[in-house]
Amino acid sequence: MAAKVEIYTKMFCGYCSRAKRLLDSKGVDYLEYDITMGGEKAAEMRSRKPDARTVPQVFIDDVAIGGSDDLAALERAGKLDSLLGV
Repeated sequence: MAAKVEIYTKMFCGYCSRAKRLLDSKGVDYLEYDITMGGEKAAEMRSRKPDARTVPQVFIDDVAIGGSDDLAALERAGKLDSLLGV
């Protein structure tokens, strides 16, 4: 079964684009929350991961994975597919 994937992003964020490209390459559907202008979703991200100061912030099945580098590290370690359920 496919995992629930959520990603908090901002416009013109290269790291956000990189993380989304990796998820897209896996054929994974994800919910993207653009927090460029702050607002409710930015507050939600901080409440879910209080130490988060940068984007993207990726959550898989409600578990905070981290940012683009963390996602790429999981891929390199061969652990991302099992987390994503692909």
